Amino acid sequence: MEKVTFKNFRNLTLVGNFYPSSPENIIIMCHGFTSDKSSRGRFDRFANAFHQLGYSVLAFDFSGCGESDDERLTMTTRIDDLHAAISFVKSREFSRIALFGHSLGSRVCLECYTDQIATMVLTGALTGSMKYDWNNILTKEELQELKEKGYITKNQKHRKVIIDKQMLIDFELVNQKELLTNVKCPVLIMNGDADEEERDLYKLSKHGMKWLPKDSKLELIQGATHSFTDRLPVIEKLATKWFLKNFPLLKK
Repeated sequence: MEKVTFKNFRNLTLVGNFYPSSPENIIIMCHGFTSDKSSRGRFDRFANAFHQLGYSVLAFDFSGCGESDDERLTMTTRIDDLHAAISFVKSREFSRIALFGHSLGSRVCLECYTDQIATMVLTGALTGSMKYDWNNILTKEELQELKEKGYITKNQKHRKVIIDKQMLIDFELVNQKELLTNVKCPVLIMNGDADEEERDLYKLSKHGMKWLPKDSKLELIQGATHSFTDRLPVIEKLATKWFLKNFPLLKK
């Protein structure tokens, strides 16, 4: 694995972990809301598994997260960042691209679909509009900061993450039919059933499957919470099987 940097279209520096292998096939990994390219070790594990199969992999920090430059978190900035990552791997002459997204990262993958994307694997998938009760999720201090400043400051292990008020609105501002109808590649969606958020996300995914290509698939991972921490072997097995089938490595 090597550390790489590249610019997004706002001239901010993004930092990624790059696992070189196949000169044609690369999997770009998109982390969740306030997470980072390691995704609490989950992305490290999956990236190594994909790499051992022969895929090149790029797991990167969205702007405002991990080691990337500071930025307020919004859906617009995340979409811009993933487009920049796609441009970066194309500049390295990768011709076949797949996406792996978790939670909010899955929504970003769907938003960024182009005909250059061969397939996607999405865990804890956010496939449409979700309404969260932020009064029950945020602390009193965070709600006050949001009211006074228009953003929330989250103190992560190695940095502060700034969540713009627009990001909280962005969770709801999407037409599921339009979002999914635009996607023309096969998509593997995985949701769990062990917490309320995942049960709601599964219902949303199930409702949206009719708008994805017919060779897409929805998997319900029993006993999985939104973090999928206790179901990583299951996720790894299903994801690797999916990529081998729908994103085959070119024979030399």
